[in-house]
Amino acid sequence: MLGRHLRGRGLAKARHRAAQAHAAGQTGARTAQTGQGEGSVVRAVARGASVTAAVAANAGPGADVVQLAAELARTRAELAGPGPLLAGLLADQSITDVLVNGPEVWVDRGAGLHKLPTQLDPNDVARTATRLAAACGRRLDEACPIVDATLPTGTRLHAVLPPLAANGPLLSLRTHRARALSLPELVRSGMVSPALAPILRALIARRLSGMVCGATGTGKTTLLGTLLGLVAPTERIICLEEAAELQVTHPHVLHLQERGENVEGAGQVSVRELLRAALRMRPDRLVLGECRGPEVIDVLAALNTGHEGGWATVHANRAEDVPARLVALGALAGLAAPVVAAQAASALDVVIGLKRQVGAGDASGGRRVREIACVSGADGTLRCPVALRVDDAGVVHPGPAVDTLRARLGTLVDEALAGVRGGADDSDEPNWLPPAAGLVGRER
Repeated sequence: MLGRHLRGRGLAKARHRAAQAHAAGQTGARTAQTGQGEGSVVRAVARGASVTAAVAANAGPGADVVQLAAELARTRAELAGPGPLLAGLLADQSITDVLVNGPEVWVDRGAGLHKLPTQLDPNDVARTATRLAAACGRRLDEACPIVDATLPTGTRLHAVLPPLAANGPLLSLRTHRARALSLPELVRSGMVSPALAPILRALIARRLSGMVCGATGTGKTTLLGTLLGLVAPTERIICLEEAAELQVTHPHVLHLQERGENVEGAGQVSVRELLRAALRMRPDRLVLGECRGPEVIDVLAALNTGHEGGWATVHANRAEDVPARLVALGALAGLAAPVVAAQAASALDVVIGLKRQVGAGDASGGRRVREIACVSGADGTLRCPVALRVDDAGVVHPGPAVDTLRARLGTLVDEALAGVRGGADDSDEPNWLPPAAGLVGRER
């Protein structure tokens, strides 16, 4: 009884405040006009009003408290969910991406995109996208027809409304992995060659710094999370991301996530600002979820000032394409190519390249670690020559930079080339890792 009484008082106060705001037009709830229905409530929430204030303002100052409480519960449930069909798809552990193109629904279960027979009403898709954006505290309407955000569940949301989307509203949802995968799991899935597993362990144990590269959907985030799980439990890991996606099984890992500006154009916190904060938190390992802007220069500078053993991911089809990508990102920070080359060559040791093998039909969805390259900056030119290359059968072959990698890792390189297998079981995993339990099926 006391709980209901307090909730009733809270709703009454919210209704009173919302009514005053509605009359004065001075708060975020002023955008929800009485009698305008669900659409005005969603728009009000997207523009900064609390759900309670928006519902109360929409109901009007004379609404019954019981009805107001029921409407509040319904609105919260509506804002939090993507609808029955999409909710079911997102709950499917085998699905990594749900893409809605107007009436069409496409999913990726690891083997490529597949169209479902379901047809949706484009108007419902637009309303769903607007609700999901509001659940993230973001606005999606005619004035702001594009949104990129992360749902409270961790699912990445990207939506575009007409007329920018000529074929109807577009909605892209990327699911969030429930847990990190261990290295033995990646070996069993076919993503990592058994002969390459000891090399990956050594890269972490010997505190080499590096990048994981590959195209979209090749498993960069998955592999990076696995590698970070191999870090000693006495070390402190700080991950910097645009949106929190890295799953790391480790006893001391912190995640910092950038924040975009609100509808008033204020409140933005960039990855570069997060990095400055992270450097004051005594990190043993600095990790950049994805190199996509000028912040890469700050990370390279940090790695050059004693923070060795750092890692990042970058969009590049092959390791040899990474230098051009870094030079382009450095240009965003106003640095010339020779300066970027000098910074990167000093800060980075290796690049791990991933590729998707079409038609593989295994648990990894064809994702493969295909190469390990060494970073060099001779003559002021940044290069990433391949040291080890993995073929379709998982056999490891030497590349031009094999001697450079051998100088860093010793006989492990020769064992990999000889096909010595390692990492398919869990016997040598760190003792803070949980037992392997098979692939969840959601590869990044």
